[in-house]
Amino acid sequence: MRPNPSREMVAFLERLAALPPGHGEGTFEGRRYGVTLNASPDGRRRWLFAEELGGTDRISANLYRLADGRPLLKPCEMPAEKVVAFVLAYRPDAPGGEGTSAHADRSSGSEIPLPCKE
Repeated sequence: MRPNPSREMVAFLERLAALPPGHGEGTFEGRRYGVTLNASPDGRRRWLFAEELGGTDRISANLYRLADGRPLLKPCEMPAEKVVAFVLAYRPDAPGGEGTSAHADRSSGSEIPLPCKE
């Protein structure tokens, strides 16, 4: 029997699934970020990279769907809580909104997550 994910993890997974693929801009905690979200062709791996525009903050993580369907979040050199907080509070720009680009799918479908240092 697999354990049920926490409510926060469920909210994180739902929010991540709702984010547009490709590259775009939006806001988190009043700051502007450029965000890239890619997925493997089979949908079992997702890669998130966010960079504060004009700042030094970065968010990077891989999310894997294991064979039994469980999610495995692997942040890159940061606590998982930072990644979860970002995804839950990040708001992408609406098309034609404040940023210079709304999210656009620029993936070729062949991207794979970048490895994190463990």
